[in-house]
Amino acid sequence: MQDENIEPKKLRIAAVGDIHVSEQDTGKWVDFFRQVSEEADVLLLCGDLTDTGRESEAEVLAGELRACSIPVLAVLGNHDYDHDQVKKLRKVFAQTNLQLLDGDFTVIEHVGFAGVKGYGGGFDRYMLGMFGEQLNKDFVQEAVTEALKLDAALSQLDSQQTDMKKIVLLHYAPIQATVEGEPEAIHAFLGCSRLEEPLNRRNVLATFHGHAHAGTLEGKTSTGVKVYNVSMPVLQKSGYEKPFFLYEV
Repeated sequence: MQDENIEPKKLRIAAVGDIHVSEQDTGKWVDFFRQVSEEADVLLLCGDLTDTGRESEAEVLAGELRACSIPVLAVLGNHDYDHDQVKKLRKVFAQTNLQLLDGDFTVIEHVGFAGVKGYGGGFDRYMLGMFGEQLNKDFVQEAVTEALKLDAALSQLDSQQTDMKKIVLLHYAPIQATVEGEPEAIHAFLGCSRLEEPLNRRNVLATFHGHAHAGTLEGKTSTGVKVYNVSMPVLQKSGYEKPFFLYEV
């Protein structure tokens, strides 16, 4: 009989954002996916999977993913929307081991994962409000919608198991600390504090995002939720020894 006091085996999570796969990248990512398959149990890709959002770039990534033998969870980033081919990208990825999260959730072993792209809007007292021209209101509404989608996914995880450990994937940042290093003038386009509220209220364990290439690796929300900017340029700038961030739960 299994001892109930035995801790479950830790889940090794690899996370990276902004890989920007292009049409010329055939063969470039094979070693990366082989290495991550050996050192982790699940891979999180935090947006900007492709360089310009073309179906042909997604097809290259799909081919490279054949070298990956672990589950892959991902959210899309702004680059993936650039050519308005998101439906085609989703169709390509549906034929691989990559699962896109967009207000969705999944459970792997003892850990629940939820993800959305997120959006901009600024942070704390400089966060944009729902005021002014309709275009401005639409910009703010996008961030509100993304935050609500994230909260709904986390709520569903809580309904399955109230004490489940929860991990969140984003592309845009939920806090300002992990975009520090970027020009202050563009902070409003790198993330939004509206994304922080679901993390705090739902007691998320850790959150991973990308997008801010010149940002900062680690930060935390106002209640202490760990936030990691795992954009590949940030990992390289931080002197991180692997091409992906490793986190154990």
